[in-house]
Amino acid sequence: MKVKSLIFCFLIALATNSLMAQVASDCINAVPICNNTPVNGGTQGYGVDDYNGASASGCLESPFNHPFIETNSAWYRFRTGASGQLGFNIGFDASEDWDFALYRAADCGSLGDPVRCNFFDNSDEESFMGVGEDPNGNPTTVLYEDWINVMPGEDYYLMINNFSNTNSGFSIQFTGDIFVTNPYDALDCSIINNLLGPPLAACDNESIILDATTSNALSYTWYSDTGAGFQIIAGETGPTYQPLVSAMYRVEVVTTTMTNIISDVQVAFSISPTTYSVPDETVCSDTMEFDLTQKDSQALGSQDPASFRVSYHSTQNDAILGINPLMSPHIPGFGTETIFVRNTSLENPGCYDASEQFQLIVVETPVINFSTEVFVCEDSAGVLIGETTPEPDYTYLWDTGEATPVITVTQGGNYTLTITNNQSGISCSTSALITVVLSETPVITDVIIDDLQNNNTVEVITDVAGSFEYQIDNQAFQNSNIFTNVPPGIHTVTINDLNGCGSVTETITVVGFPSFFTPNGDGTNDYWHILGVSNLEDPMVYVYDRYGKLLKQLDESTLGWDGTFNGKELPSTDYWFKLTYTDLDGQRIEAKYINNHFALKR
Repeated sequence: MKVKSLIFCFLIALATNSLMAQVASDCINAVPICNNTPVNGGTQGYGVDDYNGASASGCLESPFNHPFIETNSAWYRFRTGASGQLGFNIGFDASEDWDFALYRAADCGSLGDPVRCNFFDNSDEESFMGVGEDPNGNPTTVLYEDWINVMPGEDYYLMINNFSNTNSGFSIQFTGDIFVTNPYDALDCSIINNLLGPPLAACDNESIILDATTSNALSYTWYSDTGAGFQIIAGETGPTYQPLVSAMYRVEVVTTTMTNIISDVQVAFSISPTTYSVPDETVCSDTMEFDLTQKDSQALGSQDPASFRVSYHSTQNDAILGINPLMSPHIPGFGTETIFVRNTSLENPGCYDASEQFQLIVVETPVINFSTEVFVCEDSAGVLIGETTPEPDYTYLWDTGEATPVITVTQGGNYTLTITNNQSGISCSTSALITVVLSETPVITDVIIDDLQNNNTVEVITDVAGSFEYQIDNQAFQNSNIFTNVPPGIHTVTINDLNGCGSVTETITVVGFPSFFTPNGDGTNDYWHILGVSNLEDPMVYVYDRYGKLLKQLDESTLGWDGTFNGKELPSTDYWFKLTYTDLDGQRIEAKYINNHFALKR
């Protein structure tokens, strides 16, 4: 189905087999209809072939082993009186299969191709077909065609065909926004020549007056037919009559000219629905969708849901007009929303009740406004976690069992806080998982100095897990633990915990020295020495063998070590050293973090 909003409807009640009226099986005898359309007992054969032996007309096809397109047909005609969107619903028993074709034509001899046509079977056992929108609100039906956009003065012929072995009759309902803009002249009723006018569809709480007033009348006699033939209505001899039940009505007017008038009209009453009180509904603000249809049974009460349709609207006027229904599921807004309820008869959408409404109250679901990742320092008194600015009407519950907005924790781990807003008989809750990370005080485990002599690299190592920043001397802190282009000399390195859990500073000495030397008298690498000690106060270098025996003591003025001890050449192997200097406090300090061994090669 091509979905559009159901704007307005004029319709009549469903027919019964006992009430047969205004059936024309041939196009030439098509029954003229206008705003209120006939209640029909069905079809009465196919009559003559209106398609001149053709096997198809639009979507209509002649059935198997049948020479004509029409099998059991009923023809109607109507004329538009205004411009706008026009549709119609044909209602029938869900067990039967009906088809239709609509022609825009001036007469039966120039039908042409139908402007709307439907030949689908009714395997889904639906109860309506037509043009526009299914009054049951079925968005997937194949029995509906697109709305028609019409202009005034257009003539249409409608052929309704019964493809079933049974015939319970049908009803016709006109629909479309043309009845909003032109409620009284959307269709031209001048094509109907009848003293009592066109058939009347009414609600059971409406007052209908049949008026047969004739200027030269001598007497009036009224009859009714509820299925057993016309019976005189005793005591009714005036020019008007108020029908109270669905029936065919007839008036016989005797005139002074002895030209008596007999006029028939069909009157069909539909049950007017009652909308029962619909309780207010309260939902949480995190409810993405609210199913309005769950309120249908409350609005209907004991009324048959197959006979009435409940719709919901944002304004009272929309509910009265039956326009702009709210989609279901409905997305609620914040605060309180008034929903207006309309209960409509499927037989006759003109029979409705839009007297009820209900409140859709949206209770705020608590929102998390605090950090869900918190750091706690080791050996501290703990840290507060949770909602520091609590709502007085909310309740707070931790998975630890504590019922306060905040708690103090000293250990890392996961903690869950559930916040609940109890209001208007509903509990709206939000749970927050708070991760507490234990942050240890930083420790410098090692400092790796890559000796490039002039452009040294310093890497600060810690085995403590945490979030840190690094500094050398008074330079800006950085995320990297590696410093480049560090000149020789005394430096300080600092590790700072980003979570405020302390810092640590170490003094380091950056010097350069060769990893090996070759004291062979060739003038190259004959002496081992340390570069950069001139940047130190009173530096002293001590050279040892692997057993810790002191071999040589070097100061700033010493050329270096030539690889001898007591005038004897020492063998090729690894040797060790340590470096000391005087700090600003006059204390003799041993340089830390120096890779203090080198090789003698001969």
